[in-house]
Amino acid sequence: MNTVLFDLVIHNAKIVGSTSHAGDDQPQPRDIGIKDGKIAAIAPHIDASSAQEMLDAKGQLLFPGVVDAHMHTGIYSILNEDAVTESRAAAMGGVTTSLNYMRTGQYYLNKSGSYRDFFPEVLQLSEGNFHVDYAYHLAPIMSSHIDEIDYCADILGVTSFKIFMFYGGHGLHGASNDQSKFLMTPAGDRYDIAHFEFIMRGVQRARERFPHLADSITLGLHCETAEIMRAYTNIVEREGKLEGLHAYSAARPPHSEGLAIFIAAYLANETALPNINLLHLTSRKAVDAALQMQTVFPHIRFGREVTVGHLMLDVDSKAAAFAKVNPPIRPREDVEYLWERILDGSIDWVVSDHACCKTEYKLHCGEAGHSIFLAKSGFGGTEYLLPAMITEGRRRGLSMNRIAALTSTNPAQRFGLPSKGRIEIGCDADFAFVDPNATWTIHAEDSPSQQGYTPFEGIEMTARVTRTLLRGKTVFADGNVVGAPQGKYLKRPY
Repeated sequence: MNTVLFDLVIHNAKIVGSTSHAGDDQPQPRDIGIKDGKIAAIAPHIDASSAQEMLDAKGQLLFPGVVDAHMHTGIYSILNEDAVTESRAAAMGGVTTSLNYMRTGQYYLNKSGSYRDFFPEVLQLSEGNFHVDYAYHLAPIMSSHIDEIDYCADILGVTSFKIFMFYGGHGLHGASNDQSKFLMTPAGDRYDIAHFEFIMRGVQRARERFPHLADSITLGLHCETAEIMRAYTNIVEREGKLEGLHAYSAARPPHSEGLAIFIAAYLANETALPNINLLHLTSRKAVDAALQMQTVFPHIRFGREVTVGHLMLDVDSKAAAFAKVNPPIRPREDVEYLWERILDGSIDWVVSDHACCKTEYKLHCGEAGHSIFLAKSGFGGTEYLLPAMITEGRRRGLSMNRIAALTSTNPAQRFGLPSKGRIEIGCDADFAFVDPNATWTIHAEDSPSQQGYTPFEGIEMTARVTRTLLRGKTVFADGNVVGAPQGKYLKRPY
């Protein structure tokens, strides 16, 4: 009589990204034994009788569950509702961990206050509504938030923070002359370069106070310069020569990103903060600036991030205003340069920057047909992250293991999730089953997202996620989300 050792055995899978076959870049046929939601065994063959259940992968690729490290759940819709629909979309794309940006001010919860009071409400609205595991990044908006960084890291389990550099003179969608109204900051507070410096000092203080957390405490920056953006937006609108995505890219030019990166890097050096993430780089100038700063400040561990939207779309996209996002979609030559830098290893991870914005809200009652500047910023796409990376990456010679690193392993390591992003014994049994021979076309109507459109409409994919497992349980299979939400809040380090 055989002893039951596992809750589930996955048979006949080709494992991608497992260090159990380090040095071999080809997916390897392996069986995986799962016990209590963890990977308990990896072997060429595991007897099916040793498990309560056996799942035949039928030779499909088995990726570690995607760690989508840049999402904005709850930005345009009520958080507890957005969590349900957008995590369904995440599960459809093989995402098993969703890291979401959150802040006080307009949008999100539309309130100000202490994170000691604000964040427990975020967790309450999140609980029981995510189909995938989730965590949060927080943005210190008010000066008083800087004093709470230690509390956030040590007690709340939030170890990653963010600065929106362009908020100094811009709202979420365009120029803003009333910073305090948009960010809901008290009188006397300024969201400016000095504030950014003090945030960095606060983050580094937390690293020094909690050395056991230091590696996972990071600061990310949305690198655009408000002053450049304001001036160029005025020029583009006044001249009226450009329209649509061409106009929006010109109004927020790439050198605005580059300058912001220089400022961020210098401040990081000044404040002795070594863990800096340069978020959603969009252009040659932005990436080159990031690499220059790495040379100037080699002691700083810069993380360089790119989004799938900036890898798939350009300013000539038929999506037009539906593809408005910050920083903007760029010309094709910038898209190709991003791919070049992915191929040479200069980019560390790829994300979706998923921000579900419903059609009627995105186009501002149709006014966006007259001006790109009236459309809301951001769009969803977490469900296409892994299929798009395989489709475009394979065509360009990017290995499957490198895709797994970009979408899973690297962000998990950077953001304090050592039990995620890897197919190794002891890690969470999070997997994305991928049919590498499936050809299909993106249509918004096929997504469980509540957005109602996608700027990726009509793009053909050559790989499909067929099943997603979260901690050993199927959450997506055969084109449908399975069961009730079972995602857990990940207090980091996790």
